[in-house]
Amino acid sequence: MSASANAHRAAIAVAPNGGRRTRADHPALPQTSAQLAETAAACLEAGAAMIHCHVRDEEGRHILDADAYRDAIAAIRKAVGDRLVIQITTEAVGRYGVREQMDVVRQLRPEAVSLALRELVPDASHEEEFSKFLSFMRAENIAPQIILYHPEEALQLKRMMAHGLIPFPDIPVLYVLGRYTEGQRSDPADLLPFLDGTMPDFAHFMLCAFGPREAACVTAGCLLGGHARVGFENNLQRPDGKFAPDNAALVSGVAASLTALGTPLATADGLRESWGLGAPAIGR
Repeated sequence: MSASANAHRAAIAVAPNGGRRTRADHPALPQTSAQLAETAAACLEAGAAMIHCHVRDEEGRHILDADAYRDAIAAIRKAVGDRLVIQITTEAVGRYGVREQMDVVRQLRPEAVSLALRELVPDASHEEEFSKFLSFMRAENIAPQIILYHPEEALQLKRMMAHGLIPFPDIPVLYVLGRYTEGQRSDPADLLPFLDGTMPDFAHFMLCAFGPREAACVTAGCLLGGHARVGFENNLQRPDGKFAPDNAALVSGVAASLTALGTPLATADGLRESWGLGAPAIGR
C-alpha cells in the first residue's frame, strides 16, 4: 500500500454565510436557497466535503426554521446530490433559547448538526436534557459536531463523557480560534492550547478561524491531524488581505495548500464514514 493511501485525509467544510453577515458585507454571500445551492456546487468543485448552512427569513435575518432548512437542503441536494455532507446550525445568534435550538433538529432530522456547548449547556442543570437530546440524535443517525470556543469547554465535554452523559464513544468537535468580535484575527498559535498534552484528545477535530490568516490556521490544524472549516461566516479575505471573490476561492486556496503539502482531501463519503454516517436519506 502506498504512503498516500495511509495519509490523513483532511475534510474541508465551507461555512458560506453564518447568521450575522449579509450581502451588504459581501455581494457573493449566499442568503437564499438558490444562492446556497450555487455556492455548494462551486465549493464542491473547489474541494469541499461539507457545507455548514444558516438560513434566513425574507428580511435576511438568521432563523432556526425547519421549513426554511428543508428548502435549502432540497436545493443543495438538487445541485450536488450526496457529494456534500449538509450540516445545519443550531446557533442562537441572540434570538433563540435552548428549547428552540433542539426543536429545529427534532423537526428536521438533518444529516448533521453543529451544537455550541456553551449555548446548549450553559450550566450543569442543562446536562441531562442535552444528554437526552444527543441520544435522540444518535437514534436518528444525525451527526453532532460540538463547537468549543475555549479549552475549558473541551475539559467540560470530556467530563460529561466520563460521567456517561454523552451517548457516543467519541464525538466530533469544532475548535473556534477566537470569538465573534469586531476585527477578530486568529493566528495558528491559537490552536496550541486545544492540543496541549494535558488536554482531551478527540478522534475527529475541525477548526475555524477569523481574518486573513484563516487559511494558515486551518492548514496547520490539518497537518496536525484535524480538518478545516473556511468561508464567509468567519472570514472574507484571502491570505494577502484582499477580499476573496467568493467562498469557493477560500476553499480552493486551502485545498491547494494541503495538496501541495502532501495531505489528500477527504470526500463527503469519507467524512461520513469517519463520523459513522451512511449515505443521506432523501430530504437530508
